[in-house]
Amino acid sequence: MAESSPPTQLDSRAWKLLLALQQDGRAPLKALAEAAGLSVPATAERLKRLQDAGVVQGVSAEIDAARAGYPVRAIVGVTVHQPGKKGFIDKLRRAPEVLECHHVAGADSYLLTVVARSLEDLERFLASINGYGETRTSIVFSTPIARRGLVPPGGSR
Repeated sequence: MAESSPPTQLDSRAWKLLLALQQDGRAPLKALAEAAGLSVPATAERLKRLQDAGVVQGVSAEIDAARAGYPVRAIVGVTVHQPGKKGFIDKLRRAPEVLECHHVAGADSYLLTVVARSLEDLERFLASINGYGETRTSIVFSTPIARRGLVPPGGSR
């Protein structure tokens, strides 16, 4: 994420393209063009500009963690003191259990989304990071609102 870059100005056709791309990242260029109301060459150019601007950072598959062998999901808050932050982040980058890590303000330094094959594996992972700071773990029972795509600012679903 380019934190220091100003937001890219997106018109309604760019948003139509982004909405279609978020709905189906494997959609053919022709389908994206139809959704955006553009020609195929204009859509290809628009998509390239959105990629170059860092708005579209990639297209990936969404995997069901439980069906892929990771039925346990948890949100872990960690308070890490400054001297240990680099080592902590380096460890997390290598940990297959860590899906994402957010540096946050508040009681925690970081919030992690992690998956594990079992509660015992989650416990082992937590033990492996406890040396960096205090952890608080919430087990996810269900996800009533899963990660979803962006809509235009001020827009609705």
